[in-house]
Amino acid sequence: MASTEVSAEGRPAREVVAWSRALVAPALRAAVDSLPESMRHVAGYHFGWTDEEGRPAGASGGKAIRPTLALLAADAVGGDPVDAVPAAVAVELVHNFSLLHDDVMDGDLTRRHRRTVWSVFGVGQAILVGDALASLAVDVLAASGHPASTEAIRRLSAAVIALVEGQAADLAFEKRPHVAVAECLRMAEGKTGALLGCACALGALFGGGTPGQVGRLGDFGERLGLAFQFVDDLLGIWGDPVQTGKPVFSDLQSRKKSLPAVAALASDSPAARELGALYRREQPLSGTDLDRAAELIDLAGGRAWSRAQADDLAGEALGHLRSASPTPRAAAELGELTALVVRRDH
Repeated sequence: MASTEVSAEGRPAREVVAWSRALVAPALRAAVDSLPESMRHVAGYHFGWTDEEGRPAGASGGKAIRPTLALLAADAVGGDPVDAVPAAVAVELVHNFSLLHDDVMDGDLTRRHRRTVWSVFGVGQAILVGDALASLAVDVLAASGHPASTEAIRRLSAAVIALVEGQAADLAFEKRPHVAVAECLRMAEGKTGALLGCACALGALFGGGTPGQVGRLGDFGERLGLAFQFVDDLLGIWGDPVQTGKPVFSDLQSRKKSLPAVAALASDSPAARELGALYRREQPLSGTDLDRAAELIDLAGGRAWSRAQADDLAGEALGHLRSASPTPRAAAELGELTALVVRRDH
């Protein structure tokens, strides 16, 4: 993977993420606390702050990649990361809105090592709380009083539309026997790349960056987001459930048209044809079938191609980062975060 070509003066990635959590958590909780009690209770469970009964809990609140990107982007343009906290909170709220809805649409029963919101509180509650988080994200930006808040809201709204369009394409792919690799890439650019790009652009805006810096950091985030999705799809097949918090072979069980699967199916090989037959089977796949499907994706080249794509995209992302002329420490830390994204195990 490419280097940021600056001295490694920054903190390790996991230390930076911990710093971001500490900085963003109070503002995120304050925003969620402004919701009506019923929604606040469900949202608190989703974020891992409480259990089903509303008692305090210490469950994981997610990877915090997006808010960390927003804070580091502000630092990268010479701004104060504290000024970008509203941007970080907004993108984290939108991200969690999408997770609540995704779990409903995908029928997933577990997330972050415990039951999903819809499986505990019902589909209706999950949808409504997701809607509330999306609206709350806009309110956080509007209430920030930052001179760039209007542009930030516009950029966030565009990212949400791209995200929703990507999710719609993902759902449509499930009903189609054939999906082209290019289509799958466009879907992932919207579903994942758009919000990571938005996180970086909003952070740069709130940090006082120039239009050129905002655009280039947004491009950095979009490329990193696509790399993130490649890794996510690899983990959806070969990830350790202990680390991912999801069942083994979860994407294969639902015959998901993930990036490795689509690349394998498009390879026109004996393994691709056998995989296609498994994906077209009407009855649920057995454990043996799932093992074989994962093996076939590997044999057809889907796994190696996805790994190489994630690395190449990380290199592209770092190229955009360098072109934004970031401050040295922020550049080093964004480079470390990029490495964490493409080498993570959950």
